Amino acid sequence: MQNSIGHAKTKLRISTFIRMLMTLLRSTVIATSLVFGTISTLQAASLSMQTSQKQVAGYYQYQAGNVQITALLDGTNFMSPTLFKDIPQQQVHDILKKYYADQEKGVQTSVNAFLVNTGKSLVLVDSGAASCFGAHLGSVLTNLKAAGYQPEQVDTILLTHLHPDHVCGISKNGTANFPNATVYASQDEANYWLDAKQASKVPEAKRAGYLGTVEKIKAALAPYQAKQRFKTYKLGDEIQGFKVISTAGHTPGHFSYTLKTDGETVVFIGDIVHSHTVQFDRPKTAIEYDINPQQAVQTRLKQFADFAKNGQTIAAPHLPFPGIGHVYSADGKSYQWIPVHFKD
Repeated sequence: MQNSIGHAKTKLRISTFIRMLMTLLRSTVIATSLVFGTISTLQAASLSMQTSQKQVAGYYQYQAGNVQITALLDGTNFMSPTLFKDIPQQQVHDILKKYYADQEKGVQTSVNAFLVNTGKSLVLVDSGAASCFGAHLGSVLTNLKAAGYQPEQVDTILLTHLHPDHVCGISKNGTANFPNATVYASQDEANYWLDAKQASKVPEAKRAGYLGTVEKIKAALAPYQAKQRFKTYKLGDEIQGFKVISTAGHTPGHFSYTLKTDGETVVFIGDIVHSHTVQFDRPKTAIEYDINPQQAVQTRLKQFADFAKNGQTIAAPHLPFPGIGHVYSADGKSYQWIPVHFKD
């Protein structure tokens, strides 16, 4: 009898222990689920996308021997692929695809300017578009200040040509953005855009566009002309150590600038090229912006061959920011853009 009672008590204790254990396990599972659920929720919240974040400041400083070059981003522009001339559109798309170029908005191109500190002079090569082409451009002045300079320190502005995305940045609403600077462009370029007789020589189909461009150029130059701070040069001249090189075709008076430092030679090429993909793969491809497409192509072929052979450092206003790098060719027919390696 006593043994039966003992066995019954033992079974009761075991049963009670099992129920307590099961209760404890259920509580642990619930608590664990709550903890991990909370962590997952926190992780999801912390990983939400920041869709409206802006990139870092648009300037990049490159030391070329004893000269410091600061690339200044004016903004990003998108071109229609139909602007490329004498090349099938399918081939344009195939080249862009090869380079993993996003074609959703068009062909992406940068608008860059270059601030050159020679130790004796502060020279701005091209100036961006300011407000001439919309709010997506016009950051040169802001980025110049972010780089540690002030507009009043600039004493020389070299314009490769007078298209608005190169000249409009020098002034705003009739006031000079660089009040102590003298602006230079070639005499041939000034003749083409500023001579009143030239309009009648422009084909009628392009005359309205020409006159619209002239209006923007005159507005940009006006505050400098008023103070006799707009000057022209000719082939063979040298300005603040920059040698001028005729690279006509894109415009009749388009010039590039060569600067020799104690470590390398830098060429500020202007608009001899607009695409690091299509026009490097197919350098004979002109673009609708070229006033003389055949001459523009010949200029590019000549300059690219020279750059690939001699290894000059290139500063380009429409190649991907910062637009500083080298031109390479394996066969002398097609080329590659080799951007500078990032240095912090």
